[in-house]
Amino acid sequence: MSSPARREGDTAERARSIGLPDDSTLEGLLRLLVESVRDYAIFVLDATGHVITWNPGAARLKGYKAEEIIGRHFSTFYPQEDVAAGKPAWELEVAEEEGRIEDEGWRVRKDGTLFWANVVITALRDPDGRLVGFAKVTRDLTERRNAELRAIENARRLAEVEAANRAKSEFLAAMSHELRTPLNAIGGYVDLLLLGVRGPLTDNQREDLQRVRRSQQHLLAIINDLLNFSRLEAGRVNYDIVQTPVAPLVDEVCTMVQPQAAGAGIELRWEQCSDRIAVADRAKVGQILLNLLTNAIKFTPEGGSITVSCRVEPSSTVQIRVTDTGIGIAEDQLESIFEPFVQVGRSLSSSHEGTGLGLAISRDLARGMDGDLTVRSVPGKGSTFTISLPAYRQHD
Repeated sequence: MSSPARREGDTAERARSIGLPDDSTLEGLLRLLVESVRDYAIFVLDATGHVITWNPGAARLKGYKAEEIIGRHFSTFYPQEDVAAGKPAWELEVAEEEGRIEDEGWRVRKDGTLFWANVVITALRDPDGRLVGFAKVTRDLTERRNAELRAIENARRLAEVEAANRAKSEFLAAMSHELRTPLNAIGGYVDLLLLGVRGPLTDNQREDLQRVRRSQQHLLAIINDLLNFSRLEAGRVNYDIVQTPVAPLVDEVCTMVQPQAAGAGIELRWEQCSDRIAVADRAKVGQILLNLLTNAIKFTPEGGSITVSCRVEPSSTVQIRVTDTGIGIAEDQLESIFEPFVQVGRSLSSSHEGTGLGLAISRDLARGMDGDLTVRSVPGKGSTFTISLPAYRQHD
């Protein structure tokens, strides 16, 4: 093994080989290293806490030139409240007793501005163990702290939004449940009266009861929309995904809606969708299609037409399209109509009723089945809503 003297000679030789002056030693290398650092404040305090060295990194970080700060107590770098609390002296005591201390907190630059610092103070002792001073290394962590604070604030805001959404969904669910009970009772009593259980009715009485029934059904539809929306918001909707032939479903829904379209003077026609099979929840596809057709009737003037068609895209997607010759939708509203409580064409004087939830619910239901609901429209010429659903493939 080589002797310590030999190792020191080798070190000196290596130092000379990289161009340092002949009398340079490891101490010279360390001094060069400290003087070269710009991102850390590295300096030495005497045993009482006064600055005795100052590197360029300290000058850049704290704003003092060496001649301005050497000889001053390091408490200069602490906010007044920390100085008053005795924090600088306490940190030196801990460093002396335990060998080092690490801390994060606010520090003060020469110009009075604050920065968030990570500080390490290490006790320096001579070979006999006597305390001769302290080495102090300071890093500016202001940007990291600000990023952490922004993350905390964003998380807080997200938690508040989620809490508000939960409260809203719970309120809607409770309100919907409470309102459906008396509305169903109203509908039941109207049916009993129309059946004549309380005696014969005059034509005027029967007409009045029909009006009550229509109003009850309208309110119940609104309540059901609110309930469905609250369930979707809360993620409490279950899907029964099965092979769903499209043709009988389209026939069923269009046959159901045809009297309503005829009553509004609108022609409703649909093509046979032959062997189209989607992988979807049949009841929910029917709900979406029913909503699209009733919307089309609502926004198509008398004498117009509505067409339901089907196709399979090369991407193995089944599409059901509802095309009308109605009022159409402006381009800047094509996305907003899918937002909750938004209804195209609604105004204080319009006759278009509803919550504005139908399309929002329909798109959420379509996406819940790995599909989508989209729209193309030309104002004054009509709209085409397209339900896209995964297609069943024989080899699946």
